[in-house]
Amino acid sequence: MAHFAKISDTSKVLTVLTLDNKDMLNADGVEEETVGQQYLEKHNNWPAEKWIQTSYNTSRGTHKDGGTPLRGNYAGIGYTWDEDNNIFYGKKPYPSWVLNTTTATWHSPIGDAPDDLTDEEKAAFTSLELEVHQVVQVVLV
Repeated sequence: MAHFAKISDTSKVLTVLTLDNKDMLNADGVEEETVGQQYLEKHNNWPAEKWIQTSYNTSRGTHKDGGTPLRGNYAGIGYTWDEDNNIFYGKKPYPSWVLNTTTATWHSPIGDAPDDLTDEEKAAFTSLELEVHQVVQVVLV
């Protein structure tokens, strides 16, 4: 099964539909995204260019089975389609966070917490992130 995201005029994902792979075959029997887009346009009354293929197996710029990742992340409802970078990404968690277009994820301006922290250290790190976020908000106001 192939998955396609229905994109709004503001580049937001409205829904994700599945499509049988046979409905994506070109005249040579090869799967082709544009064939799937045309099928979806015909059967869903939505422009072909507003259907973007997405991979259920892709997250954070990595394919879970080691294959080629497709468009950063599996598109979820409310995600943004970034045509320039050819990625889907979720909502920005804080105004100061920056999008990493390689992994299609948001990153804190102070960096990510190390993986080997204790629960107490993770809580302190989260608290520090919130403090930095509040300071950035105050500076922006």
